[in-house]
Amino acid sequence: MSTPIKIDFVSDVSCPWCAIGLNALETALQRVGADAAPELHFQPFELNPNMAPEGQDITEHITQKYGATPEQQEQSRAMIRQRGAEVGFDFAMGKRSRIYNTFDAHRLLHWAGLEGRQRELKHALFSTYFTEGEDPSAHAVLQAAAVKAGLDAEGAAAVLASDRYAAEVRQAEQFYQRQGINSVPAVIINDRHLISGGQPVELFERALRQILADG
Repeated sequence: MSTPIKIDFVSDVSCPWCAIGLNALETALQRVGADAAPELHFQPFELNPNMAPEGQDITEHITQKYGATPEQQEQSRAMIRQRGAEVGFDFAMGKRSRIYNTFDAHRLLHWAGLEGRQRELKHALFSTYFTEGEDPSAHAVLQAAAVKAGLDAEGAAAVLASDRYAAEVRQAEQFYQRQGINSVPAVIINDRHLISGGQPVELFERALRQILADG
């Protein structure tokens, strides 16, 4: 008999380790198989809530925010590409040159959750930004990702043209900040167990099996 597991995946669509973490988590869930009945919820977190509409050059941004040299950034990108490949995610680093605001993407994800297509949209948004190098703040890009995820184009456009779900997204962001979440991905299982970072498949699998064994 499958045991229900609630999983809150706190993340941003512009976070490469979140894409890695999601694919690793999903692979771990496949390995656990029928023992678990996961209920996966994607919760909003903005790495750069004050980012200007035009975005910022990614090398400039990382230098300013983290103090990383170009050489360190290249090493980090190589590691991200490798870790992505290990879990079946393609990072096309040459196509991604800017960091953007992601608030509207989170509003669209909230709507997708109500429509039962949140996971599909999350994957579409990760691919849109990291594999295709498109702007995840542009409404046309977001609408196309929604369609790719099996959502209604007009419904997505209506959400994006309004401020619908803005309050809900901000409330959720503030909730997780109050819980001490200040980096992502943060994977919270059954409201009790926190796994931080884009961890390997094996770590997620061990954690899930232990949680299932503990009941």
